[in-house]
Amino acid sequence: MQLSQDSRDLTRLALESVALEAYRAHKLSTEQMRRLLGFETRDELDGFLKAHEVWLDYTAADLERDRESHRRLGL
Repeated sequence: MQLSQDSRDLTRLALESVALEAYRAHKLSTEQMRRLLGFETRDELDGFLKAHEVWLDYTAADLERDRESHRRLGL
């Protein structure tokens, strides 16, 4: 990665780096991170995380809760 002379690019890069580390340390939720980085959708955030090889913290228990919610809602 090449750093730009433009301070806005450096500022953004620093913000992203801090946000990624905070997310990895479980200090930011995905929603907090999405808002902090200015992404309008969860898909944009997911793409950003994937591009930085940061995977969602989604457990088997999370999956089971989601499945139960879908069953209750008839989905």
